[in-house]
Amino acid sequence: MQEQENQQTESKSVDAPAQEPVVDAAAQAAPQPEAVATPTAEQVIAQLEAKVAELQDAFMRAKADGENIRRRAQEDISKAHKFAIEGFAEAMVPVKDSLEMALKIDTPSIESLKEGVEMTLKQLNSAFEKNRLLEISPVQGEKLDPTKHQAISMVPAEQDANTVVTVLQKGYTIAERLLRPALVTVAQGK
Repeated sequence: MQEQENQQTESKSVDAPAQEPVVDAAAQAAPQPEAVATPTAEQVIAQLEAKVAELQDAFMRAKADGENIRRRAQEDISKAHKFAIEGFAEAMVPVKDSLEMALKIDTPSIESLKEGVEMTLKQLNSAFEKNRLLEISPVQGEKLDPTKHQAISMVPAEQDANTVVTVLQKGYTIAERLLRPALVTVAQGK
């Protein structure tokens, strides 16, 4: 029975005339879109390897840039520490020059020495101001400020307790930071 079916199928395929597919004339006239080729596994791997290489190169460049920036910043900090005093030193050189000139005079008079010292002191004060080195010189009766003053002793006085009686040594701040506190005596409580 199977043989008969196989023969019938064969005869149908042999007997039947070959039919051509029916194609619409408009479809033939329109340009056919190109078939989208799917990339092979090797092509996908090659593309991904190229992308990895590109990203790795970008990463290495960014890393190198970061290292260069860090190195330059360290050099800048090192130079800032090394030459931080340069401005102050430039302001102090004329003061030293004035003192040396005063010592070169063979027979100085008291007036000329006093005048020279006053001029040198003006230069020194100017250098201090230029570099934000300011005096702390409390006046008598001012309240003791432990952030700026250091009390050396307490003395009986006719003023309020914990107020400045005398200034033994001026204090200094540099850029609003305490460099040296003013040494003072303060009044005892009555």
